[in-house]
Amino acid sequence: MAASPQPLSYRPETALLELGDAFYDRVEAADFPQTTLRFRNDRAAAEVGLDTLSDDEWVRHFGRFDPLPGTLPQPLALRYHGHQFRVYNPDIGDGRGFTFAQLRAADGRLMDLGTKGSGRTPWSRFGDGRLTLKGGVRELLATEMLEALGVTTSRTLSLIETGEALERGDEPSPTRSAVLVRLSHGHIRIGMFQRLAYLRDADGMHRLIGYTLNRLFDETPRADAAVQLLDAVVARGARLAGQYMAAGFVHGVLNTDNINVTGESFDYGPWRFVPSWDPGFVAAYFDHAGLYCFGRQPEAIHWDVMQLAVALRTASDAEPLIEVLDCFGERYTRAVCDAMLWRLGVTPRGPAEDQALVQALEGALTATGAPIDRFFFDAFGGAIAESYVGEPYDRLRASLRDYRPRSSRDHGYWRAAEPCPMLIDEVEAIWRAIAERDDWGLLRAKLDAIAQLRAALA
Repeated sequence: MAASPQPLSYRPETALLELGDAFYDRVEAADFPQTTLRFRNDRAAAEVGLDTLSDDEWVRHFGRFDPLPGTLPQPLALRYHGHQFRVYNPDIGDGRGFTFAQLRAADGRLMDLGTKGSGRTPWSRFGDGRLTLKGGVRELLATEMLEALGVTTSRTLSLIETGEALERGDEPSPTRSAVLVRLSHGHIRIGMFQRLAYLRDADGMHRLIGYTLNRLFDETPRADAAVQLLDAVVARGARLAGQYMAAGFVHGVLNTDNINVTGESFDYGPWRFVPSWDPGFVAAYFDHAGLYCFGRQPEAIHWDVMQLAVALRTASDAEPLIEVLDCFGERYTRAVCDAMLWRLGVTPRGPAEDQALVQALEGALTATGAPIDRFFFDAFGGAIAESYVGEPYDRLRASLRDYRPRSSRDHGYWRAAEPCPMLIDEVEAIWRAIAERDDWGLLRAKLDAIAQLRAALA
């Protein structure tokens, strides 16, 4: 690259190479017919010293995948297994993505640059290794909105259109193609541990446990490192489940190969935000049984970390693992209370009071079918307007009586006529403007509105 990132903020890493060749395949990126930069996240890039890149340099690294200096010399497609809708699949891995680089963030965390749509790998099976531009736009919208709503999520760093016409069976085709780069706190999935258990690779399991604790959790492995790891993942999984519920978000495919052990949400496919508090709301059209519907997401993530515990039986006795798993419910209850009170804009008071408030809040939203985004917009800071009438809201007002606002409503966002939602009709309208007229104005306007929401909630 002609100009390297600032040396004081750009801190390259190669930690993933410590795991060894049994954990990944060295691959090459696809040679795309064109590379048109559609989105660069300079706010996220600044956290890892990449915001100084020119657009030409940006495209060369994130569209042509010239190596960044000092980090991984070649892309790595990770190997893993996983339960997909609770059916075990040993024939998966990074099939249309790879880990391109590792960097230290300003806060010291080890971050990965991972791709989506970067070409075929040994794990592509019958796929083409590509990403539709629509899929890239949808992931960008999901990550920006979730970050604004306080969800621990990967960040969309880059979206580049690649000039190929893709055929897809579940959307109008041919459709435009793209390659996406995400900034994520690791890409170690529960499915990576499942693969090692399946292969009875005790040495590999020990190595992956140590890597995760050392590099991602900044913890020194104890004698009971497997239990230590599970405890950390249970805490992070419970936190993520609580954040999903407070955000009104449905991921859609909470398979074990889609669960990052850092508790960071990533890999967005058929996601949706719920219009109202409907526990049975389903995001994926193929989720006929509602396995991953809105209200079952805490159960789904609990089940996923149970599969991690099963895999860790190769490195630990069962009893201490079970004891850790039994803490998931209590941790989830605390996490969902923290997340709901944060979005409501009030300061926690104590476990019993907070739990009672959240129960009253969920009860009111369920009983009345109120639009979630509108309600949280109106009620931020704990004031329930008189227009919200009925016994469920009376009970909620009583629960809120002794709560204090955590911040003021001085930000201009709160003076707008409408909140900033992310419902499917708007997502489709944003895409139609791009697909039919190559009009990116609606997307840019939405990203600006999300930035206002993020600032107001922060």
